[in-house]
Amino acid sequence: MKKLIYLATVCLMLASCSPASPILSSVQPASIVIAAAAPTQPPVAAQQSIATANATATAAPQVPPAVKVPNFDHIVLIMLENEYFQDVIGDAQMPHLNALAKQNVLLSNYFAIGHPSLPNYLALVSGSTQNIASDCLNCFVNQPNLADEIEASGRTWKSYQESLPSPCYVGNAGYYAQMMNPFIYFDSIRLDATRCDRSIVPLTQLDKDLAANKLPNFSLIMPNLCDSGHSCEAQTADNWLNAMVAKLQASPALGQNSLIIITFDEGVQANTATCCGMSTKTRGQIPAVLISPLARQGFNDPAIYSHYNLLKTILAAWNLPGLGQTAQHYVEPIVAPWNTQHQ
Repeated sequence: MKKLIYLATVCLMLASCSPASPILSSVQPASIVIAAAAPTQPPVAAQQSIATANATATAAPQVPPAVKVPNFDHIVLIMLENEYFQDVIGDAQMPHLNALAKQNVLLSNYFAIGHPSLPNYLALVSGSTQNIASDCLNCFVNQPNLADEIEASGRTWKSYQESLPSPCYVGNAGYYAQMMNPFIYFDSIRLDATRCDRSIVPLTQLDKDLAANKLPNFSLIMPNLCDSGHSCEAQTADNWLNAMVAKLQASPALGQNSLIIITFDEGVQANTATCCGMSTKTRGQIPAVLISPLARQGFNDPAIYSHYNLLKTILAAWNLPGLGQTAQHYVEPIVAPWNTQHQ
């Protein structure tokens, strides 16, 4: 028995000192993998659930449709004169305008382009002041404008001017001021008698067009020097505005797919607030109100805008080419107020 134990001990000692067995060293990793137990597959239903979960986890995030400017049937732009934002919003002399601002869309950081009046009107309809810096009467220009693009798209337009003596009248007359009638400054309109007589008309024509259900796609409605607030009290302008908005909203000619814009040409001369990369402080913060069934009600839009953004909004609504500054990428249309989404 002692011999057997001694022999076993010797064998173990010899085995520990010998080189690795050639049989073990010939075993390849693949053999080990094969020897390992194969993973069990989940049931088919479970596989489908896993595939669905993986697809959901790796799918690209869903991007909501971009909010764009609605394709309005009618856009009406009503201009008042020479008031600073803080002198209007909250002013007891203008309760009607303040009520409209509260009920509809108020652009609370909206700015004019310059002083005096005419450069702002030109900017609103052409995207440029046309290098004009005064309320000149004979500084006509041969440049593209909003009316040209509206007509080219098959739409219609009119400029309704209170106290205008006759269609396409050139010059000042009583309470009518040519500086508030920007379309007359463009050669393509003024020098085309038929076109000018048809489209630049006294404000009295508006009642006839509403009654005949012939409101153009774009309307510029201008009160005279008194009713605009230029030469009369703010309360006078507020009462005139209230009656005008009520008339438009009561007319079936306006329709529900419509937009009424109320703003001012500029702030008072003493107001030097500026925005939007305009370096010289000669502009002025002014009120702007948007009224539309397609807009968010009671909405205050604090984004910074200027007359150029408003023009870009009109162009975007009808997919019209850019004009002047509106062709620049940094001038965006106003989109936050719209409650409709378009693919």
